[in-house]
Amino acid sequence: MDETSIDDEAVRAEVRAAFDAYEAALMANDVEALDDFFWRDPRTVRFGPGDARYGHAAIAAFRSGRDTTDLARTLERVHVTAFGSDLAVAFAEYRRTGSGRRGQ
Repeated sequence: MDETSIDDEAVRAEVRAAFDAYEAALMANDVEALDDFFWRDPRTVRFGPGDARYGHAAIAAFRSGRDTTDLARTLERVHVTAFGSDLAVAFAEYRRTGSGRRGQ
């Protein structure tokens, strides 16, 4: 891949918009919307602080039963890298508003 296909601004903007929509659903604990962000397939993997969920069913079960008492958070950094028009990676660092815990 040549450097000119990395970080196309239109692709980064599209991915950032999807990230922001996911973040809004996360903060609202909109479980239905959150489920729709994940590929409905047993090969889907979700990494979280200190754990991993394998398969859409396990991710959905986690979302519907998770503790939401320390849900609010402040995004400290969001970084999106696009590799061509079909692949991008979004990375975020945050701090929980209540507990001050940090996460990625």
